[in-house]
Amino acid sequence: MAKSSDSSMDAGAQTFGPGCSAIPSSGGGSFNGMATAPVASAASANPLLKTLVAAVTKAGLVDTLNSADALTVFAPTDDAFAKIPSKDLNAVLKDKATLTKILTHHVIAGQLSPDQIDGTHDTLAKDQVTVKGDTSGMTVDGAKVLCGNIPTANATVYVIDSVLMPS
Repeated sequence: MAKSSDSSMDAGAQTFGPGCSAIPSSGGGSFNGMATAPVASAASANPLLKTLVAAVTKAGLVDTLNSADALTVFAPTDDAFAKIPSKDLNAVLKDKATLTKILTHHVIAGQLSPDQIDGTHDTLAKDQVTVKGDTSGMTVDGAKVLCGNIPTANATVYVIDSVLMPS
């Protein structure tokens, strides 16, 4: 547990967003549990991110994400993946190259806090995403940030309500 003096010293380390209440309060998928694990392992413990974890595993990106130094990850919820027609989603899950391109489109280099993330950023898919807003409301290429600034051992995670599609 973080001491109250820790949070007052570093107000920038606070999570934000209407969806943060859906994050488990204890266990591996909680904020404290995720903070100690590398990003792919942290996500695997979070019950909101099961489809994302399955896709990352299928694309063979678990070790890549877990071993990276510092990343910012836009993590679509299971509900975000559910917006994609199942026929289309199943086709993408079977096409490793397309799946990898979509997943790496959700990752940028560096662990960016809410006060650093506004603007356009290069993704690991070698394209760009644009983040707008702040802790009172933020979007990534139009997807709403449901819970942002979640720390893991090697990444900062922003949980989003839609899957971002590369152009």
